[in-house]
Amino acid sequence: MFGQMDLVLIGGAVLLLFGPSKLPELMRGMGKGVREFKKAQSEFEGEIKNAIEPPEKKTTQNKQEV
Repeated sequence: MFGQMDLVLIGGAVLLLFGPSKLPELMRGMGKGVREFKKAQSEFEGEIKNAIEPPEKKTTQNKQEV
């Protein structure tokens, strides 16, 4: 996807644009965004799996005393 040199250039551009004081705040925001995206993705996958696979029917046994 991206080579090592590409990542260095992108990092340098971000550093020049926002400065070193804003960098930790930006990284925190990106981390939260990625976390939220992964959470939404796993919830969506779970809903799809539940829609495809029918839920197991619980069987109840009636025991009669003799």
